[in-house]
Order: sequence, then C-alpha cells, then structure tokens
Amino acid sequence: MSAGLLEGEEAPALVVNGDGRSAYVLICEHASNRLPKRLGTLGLPAFELERHIAWDLGAEQVARRLCRLTDAPLVLQRYSRLAYDCNRPPDAADAMPEISETTTIPGNTNLSPTDKLARIGDIYRPFHTAVAELLDRRAAAGVRSLVVSIHSFTPVYKGEQRAVELGILFDRDRSLPERLMPCFATVDARYNEPYGPRDGVLHTLNLHAAPRGLAHAMIEIRNDFLSDDRGQAGWAERLAASFAHSAAH
Repeated sequence: MSAGLLEGEEAPALVVNGDGRSAYVLICEHASNRLPKRLGTLGLPAFELERHIAWDLGAEQVARRLCRLTDAPLVLQRYSRLAYDCNRPPDAADAMPEISETTTIPGNTNLSPTDKLARIGDIYRPFHTAVAELLDRRAAAGVRSLVVSIHSFTPVYKGEQRAVELGILFDRDRSLPERLMPCFATVDARYNEPYGPRDGVLHTLNLHAAPRGLAHAMIEIRNDFLSDDRGQAGWAERLAASFAHSAAH
C-alpha cells in the first residue's frame, strides 16, 4: 500500500520556531498518529491507532512546550510510525512493521518493493531532509547545535511493568547525557533504558548529530506521566531546567 500523499495532505515534517536561538535543536519523530489517506487505517480499528504502537503519547506536547520555554527549533514528524517509523532506516524490519508489540498491522503485510519505496520517498526522506537542512542553516550561520529527540514509552510492555521513569539514551557519545542526568535525581532516571542502541532506536541521532560531531541525546519519558496538561508542562519544565544546567557545565 503506497503512502502516496495526496494534494493538500500535510507535509511529513513540520518545523516549529526554525529560527530559534537556543543551542538546542529538538526532534520528535513519533509526534502523530495520523495516517496518509491512501493507507486508510492500515486495517486497524480506531482504538489501536490511539495506542503507543501508533505514536508516542504526550511527546509532541512536551516538545512544543520545551520549544517555547527554551526558544529551541523543533522538527515534528506528522505521520504515524505505522506508516513509516522515521527513527528507523529503510532496511530495518520495523521501519514499516508487520507486527508492532503484539499487534498485527494488516496494511503492512506483504508490501511490495514499490510500496516500500513510496513510503520511503513520501515520508522518510522529506522528514530527514528537513532535519538536515535545519542543521545546515545553523552551521552556515555559525551556530553550533545540541540535538535532542523527545519520546515517550509505556509503563507496561508485553505484560511486564517498567519502573524506570525517564531514560536518557546515547550510543557512542555520552557527553550530553552525562550533563543532563544530574538534574533528575528525584526520579528513576537511567541511561539507555527502556531502550538503547542495541534496539536500533538511535537512528536519527546517528544519522544527523554524530557525523557532524554534535552532542546529542534521546529522551524517553514514561507516558503515564504525560496524560494531562499538568504532567506535560511539568516534564517540559524539568527538561528546560536540565538544558540550562547542561549549558552552564
């Protein structure tokens, strides 16, 4: 099933506050559960598209608040990770998952090479082009960037409870995570949990930040803290404070 975005459908990437003056650049790859019209519901009932398999609940709201608090530019991905997970390369099995957690995705089964190429071209490439162009503009202006992607995760995964409340993820460069972590002494914050580089979740940062030599981190917030405005605002404020602390050290 080709993504084939129709005329008038939203572009895959939305850049918010692109001229923001913060040293930080924010990315939210799983902001939306929207599906391209040509894909319908991918054969799923509506309630499945409200679950974590389709998007990171609360992540966009936290990212937008953080953008306002810190004057950071933000790149939002506007389509569900079930259509294409922009934090995965095209050769990853879960870029267009046939099964997400324990749910079969009918519209992703037996995709032809043409179907896959259409989604790569319609969603993945434009999103990552937008990220690259933003970082290029900042580099050309002599502004060095610290790149942070904002995500959320479920308190229960495949029947197992997760105690961790905040994950700060990294692959080879731990400099920024180590500056951020001291700000979260009052919560159960851990490095590379509940996911880490072994899970292939650092694609965006490894694609854009690492080759440029930019410090970077992936933030994972447990989504039961993000179910309302108060929780979203509180976590955005905590992250903003950690950014300020990191800049001072």
